Amino acid sequence: MRPARPSPVRRRFHPGKPLLFIASLLPLAWLLWLGSQGRLGANPVETLSHATGDWSLRFLLLTLVITPLRRLSGWTGVQKYRRMLGLFAFFYVGLHFTVYLVFDQFFDWTAIVTDIAKRPYITVGFAAFVLLIPLAITSTNGMIRRLGRHWQRLHRLIYLAAILGVLHYAWLVKADLREPLLYGGLLAALLGYRLWWWQTRSVTPRPSGR
Repeated sequence: MRPARPSPVRRRFHPGKPLLFIASLLPLAWLLWLGSQGRLGANPVETLSHATGDWSLRFLLLTLVITPLRRLSGWTGVQKYRRMLGLFAFFYVGLHFTVYLVFDQFFDWTAIVTDIAKRPYITVGFAAFVLLIPLAITSTNGMIRRLGRHWQRLHRLIYLAAILGVLHYAWLVKADLREPLLYGGLLAALLGYRLWWWQTRSVTPRPSGR
């Protein structure tokens, strides 16, 4: 008798992923619908800029929520959604920058460079966008294998990108700081949890002597 061939490994279908994908596109669909109806307000460019910026921060924070949620709840399956959330954070940051590039500055590169250099909130916002580019590029399984342990170190840049994103928002609104403070408080809690986790793991138990 011939030995039975091992059956090919089938990847499990996770219905949560397509649902998350569709849900993540709903903010963009809503903005497109508002635009088609002429309901983006008196300043459509400002509306688009603020909305895409808000969703950029929300997806960044949702990405950072995954690890504490997994550790505290024991729900390991939630980890498979982190990559998609991170990529959608980059997607909305890209839209945010595109609105500024196309509809605000009309591809005036001289004005854009001047803005980035002289206006602090644009400087830190652009820096956050640049930091997210290598994270998006290296989000594939192939890049994870190639980078090895360096991949995790590189992707810690998301912490700095999130901090810069909150600063960008706070400097932009200037007066009404309620939302930036809310995002900042959530980010501080998420980073504080990670700091506590690293500290507790780095403490080695002392040997008990008799």
